Amino acid sequence: MARFLTDSHSVQRRWALLSVCLAALALPLSFAAGAVAVPVLAIQLASSPASLAWVTNAFMLGFGSLLLAAGGLTDRYGRRRLFLLGSGGFALATIFVCMAPDLFWLDLARGLQGVCAAAALASGSAALAQAWQGQARTRVFALLGTTFGAGLALGPLLAGVLLEALGWRSVFAAAGVLALLACTLAARVLPESRGQAGPLDVPGMLAFSLTLSMLTLALLWLGEFGLHAARVQWASLATVLLAASFVLIERRQPSPLLDLSLFAQRAFVGVQLLPMATCFGYVVLLVVLPLQLLGVHGQSVTTVGVQMLALSAPMLVLPLLAARWASRLGSTRLCVAGLLLCALGLYLLSRQAAHPLPAQWVPLLVLIGTGTALPWGLMDGLSVSVVPVQRAGMAAGIFGTVRVAGEGIALAAVTALLATLIGQRLPGAYAPALAKAAVYLATGALHSAQSLLPGSTALQLQRASGEALAQLLHVLSALTVGSALLLHMLLRRPPAIAVPGTDS
Repeated sequence: MARFLTDSHSVQRRWALLSVCLAALALPLSFAAGAVAVPVLAIQLASSPASLAWVTNAFMLGFGSLLLAAGGLTDRYGRRRLFLLGSGGFALATIFVCMAPDLFWLDLARGLQGVCAAAALASGSAALAQAWQGQARTRVFALLGTTFGAGLALGPLLAGVLLEALGWRSVFAAAGVLALLACTLAARVLPESRGQAGPLDVPGMLAFSLTLSMLTLALLWLGEFGLHAARVQWASLATVLLAASFVLIERRQPSPLLDLSLFAQRAFVGVQLLPMATCFGYVVLLVVLPLQLLGVHGQSVTTVGVQMLALSAPMLVLPLLAARWASRLGSTRLCVAGLLLCALGLYLLSRQAAHPLPAQWVPLLVLIGTGTALPWGLMDGLSVSVVPVQRAGMAAGIFGTVRVAGEGIALAAVTALLATLIGQRLPGAYAPALAKAAVYLATGALHSAQSLLPGSTALQLQRASGEALAQLLHVLSALTVGSALLLHMLLRRPPAIAVPGTDS
């Protein structure tokens, strides 16, 4: 009888894992596929570059700014409850996205999707951390990371197929269907669990969310209006003041949303660096490259989908293998080696960026994806291993916030930098329109940019974008190398709480 109960419990845990993985597949699928749909939206729902950028950024902002709050709520109010609200709400928000009559309402619905995604991911990660222990937990989180990577991998290719067959609304609907399946399954198999239930830190939640919102807004305006614009300076000042207020609030809270003392641990800081490093070398490419290849260079949706699949295909296999190799080679060595491999791929790709040819790009994109996939399968497990299981919700929230908010901030910063680099290469005779035309090109709207620069040919604009992309890839390669070196310094000693597979 005891064996039967144990087997029954094991089967239920596996079904619960499947429900969380379905949500983990839907969230990055919505992010990656949505980015591919932007050039089509630019034509069918003509609007400003900022409105087009918010198709992606509204989702990332809602997702990233509320993940930490969701981590605190899930420990207090229950992981099953928050997961059902998050995954079910995501499916409902997807309906609003598909029914949106224009970009304004579409951006609002995308923001709502991000809010629900935060609840689903934080609660699902915490539920798995509670249900699995030791090496089994490491393998489970490697599978979760692989699933998240699979969503990024399949997103562009799936988007290309759906765009050609059914239109842009079907691109977003696919993720909503997965979220609905996750919600339906979790309602039957996911058990309820809670963590430490202190007072709810509402001031901290508001201050943190507003800080990330202002920072993202400042970066978006920087790309569109330039550093000297008053709105950029005011948004930057507001970001600094809100960040300072958040730190003061958390230091005075008996049960803070974010335990700032965790950042005194080198291993904890190193773990938070991992998603930022993979973001600069990989995640931003999933958005920037399709915009450039589709919207500026005029490649077909299928061709771009194949190239993005080459970038993400290693995510389907290597994260699970890395979790096995870590026990022999060490997590730190694998993560550092992967980042250096990614940096090499970025540098080699920069030499081909001015004239993007799929045959030359595919092997280099595979190299970048391979380098990123090695740390990708390890960082989710590491994130919940540096705190006690009772604080798994906070750990999942912190790590998820760094990952998703970092992606949103990095995407806004990279888009602003690309627009600046393009603007430096456009004909000076059209100075009043240069900044806006550069932003259009950075977001893949070639025809809109050409209408502002009537004396420029499409070939000239493509050349300017290609040269700017090459320089951007140089910068991303340098950032990835720097991240690898810093990561080696932070994780070369064992943490206070043992991390499975980490080097000594």
